[in-house]
Amino acid sequence: MKDVRIDKWLWAVRVFKTRSMATEACKLGRVTIAGMNVKPSHIIKVGDKISVRKPPITFTFEVLALLDNRVGAKLVPNYLKNVTTPDQYELLEMARIGGFVKRQKGLGRPTKKDGRELKEFTEEAFFGFDDWDDENPLWTEDDEKKLGSRHHTEG
Repeated sequence: MKDVRIDKWLWAVRVFKTRSMATEACKLGRVTIAGMNVKPSHIIKVGDKISVRKPPITFTFEVLALLDNRVGAKLVPNYLKNVTTPDQYELLEMARIGGFVKRQKGLGRPTKKDGRELKEFTEEAFFGFDDWDDENPLWTEDDEKKLGSRHHTEG
């Protein structure tokens, strides 16, 4: 295999889920070789070090072999070597932890626990109000007469 486009290779080794996502990343300047942004049509060769910025971190891969068809996940190590620095993975871990710690109470979608507590609270608050007692109603005819006479005299 002589010539392989970078977008096709990135898709084939499962760095991106689709080839169009790989193409878009190249167009947005998120894929670099030796610090230079590359177009999706850039031809790669064995030994190239490719940096792919997927916020919040930048992954770095070394090309071990060329291919243009997608391979199974177990075969990926035959075609690339992940040389991403440990500090990048620390950034990823901090972002993962920070996403949960920094969320202020009450912002965003309620968690399952919040939903359960809300349901429990509302069931307790309305306990007894949905059961109407026909023999001892809360609203009597006298109340209706008082309300009716008040509305007619005000108008």
